[in-house]
Amino acid sequence: MNKDTLKSKKRYDLIDSIRGFAVINMVAFHALYDIFIIYGDGSAFTNSFFAVWERFICVSFIIISGVSFNFSNHTVRNGIIVSLCGFVVTAVTAIAIPSQVVWFGILNLLGISMLICSALKDLFNAIPTVVGAILSFMLYAVTYGVPTGYIGFWGIPIIELPPFLYEYKYLSFLGFRSYDFVSSDYFSIIPWLFMFVFGIFLWRIIKKIKWEKYFYFKIPILNVIGRYSLIIYLLHQPVIMLIMTIIYGY
Repeated sequence: MNKDTLKSKKRYDLIDSIRGFAVINMVAFHALYDIFIIYGDGSAFTNSFFAVWERFICVSFIIISGVSFNFSNHTVRNGIIVSLCGFVVTAVTAIAIPSQVVWFGILNLLGISMLICSALKDLFNAIPTVVGAILSFMLYAVTYGVPTGYIGFWGIPIIELPPFLYEYKYLSFLGFRSYDFVSSDYFSIIPWLFMFVFGIFLWRIIKKIKWEKYFYFKIPILNVIGRYSLIIYLLHQPVIMLIMTIIYGY
């Protein structure tokens, strides 16, 4: 096997390392969330810093998942596995912490996004890379307010959506969040699917400008954490809750 073939099979370790950094941030955020929201009065989480931090973590995971979609030969299988893991999170939280139950959290979003994008691969391949990146990002920006009832641009309402779309809980997963829908982790298909698609095209831009060579760089500890991100995601909250129970005694 020649050197070029070996290099083409080499893993882009920096992507795992970036994911590992996002995982560390996620665990830290959830630990603080449990301390202040579940075991405290929640006052500290009114600080805008936490909102920005939480959004940074989630956007990181979604974009990285979109980027990684380009490397998988089993996108449908992966989508099913991640979706099932999301349903496990829902079941566990509904039983263990009903007040903090997760309905259509980030794992459900990522799993469904993988399945939708698997069906649209030929369409994505037909769209020019830069056009796809700009279009997907603009669709995300324009539909960002859909869960709160409007189409606009970065929090500026332009078109109010019909109220009847928000009367049914079962439409909440699409983005039409009903007034009585409650979830401690909620990422609807609209607008977040478009951020996932942006990740797909972002990597294609990186390859187009020949920057992928920089992604062979590895940050060892972060790399290991990033490669086991799904397992860590599933286990970190029970571990944190156990520690909190020991510390607080309930």
